[in-house]
Amino acid sequence: MIDPSTIIKALIRTEKSTLREPDGKYLFLVNPAANKIQVKYAVEQAYKVKVKDVNTFVSQGKLKRVRRELGRTPDLKKAIVTLKAGQKIESI
Repeated sequence: MIDPSTIIKALIRTEKSTLREPDGKYLFLVNPAANKIQVKYAVEQAYKVKVKDVNTFVSQGKLKRVRRELGRTPDLKKAIVTLKAGQKIESI
């Protein structure tokens, strides 16, 4: 199967995302080509936990201006991973 490091780019640790951690929900930045099954497998392999549910969404990039040039930040795919009861990801 696919290497988990190519699927999971980062564990997103913001104030809003850490409010969900007591409920067993964690926010990950994932590869845009990855599907829910691949994300579930990658999280289970990388963090040695059991995953209950995976929800994914694409965060649209924003328009940015540098001097006179218009540009765009890239779209980002994120996944909210719900762990089974009693499971927890230890922070590094």
